[in-house]
Amino acid sequence: MKETNASTTALVVALIRATHTRTAARPLIDDAWADRLVPAATISAILQSILPGGERDSETTRAEVDALLRASPAYANVVIRTRYTEDALVAAIARGVTQYVIIGAGFDSYALRTPAGAEHLRIFEIDHPATQTLKTQRLQDCGIAVRDSVQFLPADLSKEPLGAALARSTFKPDELTFFALLGVTMYLSPADNRATMREIAKCGAAGSELVFTYIDEAVFSTGEESPPAAFTDIQKSVASVGEPFISGFDPASLAGNLQKVGLQLEEDLTDPELIARYDPTGENSLVSAPQSRIARARTAAVIP
Repeated sequence: MKETNASTTALVVALIRATHTRTAARPLIDDAWADRLVPAATISAILQSILPGGERDSETTRAEVDALLRASPAYANVVIRTRYTEDALVAAIARGVTQYVIIGAGFDSYALRTPAGAEHLRIFEIDHPATQTLKTQRLQDCGIAVRDSVQFLPADLSKEPLGAALARSTFKPDELTFFALLGVTMYLSPADNRATMREIAKCGAAGSELVFTYIDEAVFSTGEESPPAAFTDIQKSVASVGEPFISGFDPASLAGNLQKVGLQLEEDLTDPELIARYDPTGENSLVSAPQSRIARARTAAVIP
């Protein structure tokens, strides 16, 4: 990703959520906001880069984009990680969480579709300044207002710690918080991932919760079997837009490594396990590689 450009993958992720909402046989999420927020020029550019040549009207363009996104190896992962995270957030709110911090928020739309029972939640969206600038500009251009309890925090977390970014807001470190880190860790180095996890543990009051996605680090080892084609396809795709995968975690040592930075692992699941949970009959034809995983952890009372 270029420093001055919004993240391409963030825009595509938002479009996947909207496509699933509109076209799935039994949608697992309800998020059509990208249809308004993602610029039409971006949609056309995505299509043109894949299917060059010829003029298309808006309806044809959208149908073609929908088909391309449904065929994307990232499609299932985006859908199930959104559903899992927001299910976990509902449970967290029930036990007293009052703050929601979305790290690498991209074009996440939870703040625009907050469900009943979560209106009191204070939401903090953190992302690279270029991506956040486009998002806030699109909200303004579309005449979409957000609640005063929603705050956008432009920050490059490779240069500014999470705690420092949150200190520029009304975030309260003594209150229970739910952190989401979706589609981020694979773009960070192991050192940056450790630093981010430690910052989350320090920022959240004891008992706060974190959901994050990650890739099994075995796929980065040249000595391992070749990963499935679906996984290598997405590796090539993100690398082609300047956002390559860099690192992962070892599922076998994840609990111990999280404990070292002040987090207690609660659950760790593969994408296929989540697909079996949310789409047991296969009605939505979701397929994802087992190298893609999602984990849930809680902050400890004492940070090492």
